[in-house]
Amino acid sequence: MEPLDENLKQLMKELGAAINDTLSNSEKIGEAIAKIRSAGYDVFLVLEATIGFNKRSEEAQTESALSRNYNGEGKLNITSQDVKFLKSLKISIDDKELE
Repeated sequence: MEPLDENLKQLMKELGAAINDTLSNSEKIGEAIAKIRSAGYDVFLVLEATIGFNKRSEEAQTESALSRNYNGEGKLNITSQDVKFLKSLKISIDDKELE
């Protein structure tokens, strides 16, 4: 396992702050906590998140994303990782459809 570079550490810190801010500003979460407190309980919220990072290979970094137009109404970019994921779900994509 290679050590994290400072840029990635900063990005991870920003992600953590964004998640924390989102939870703190959620009206639904606030309302649910308020109901529990009004029922006479203290609330301790501990969430566990697993976030994975994979360094892309040079091949993946340099290859252009595969794309396909759908009725001219937009564009779907599909990377090699997307294809691998779809295959893991037993969803096949015809290579000629991606051109």
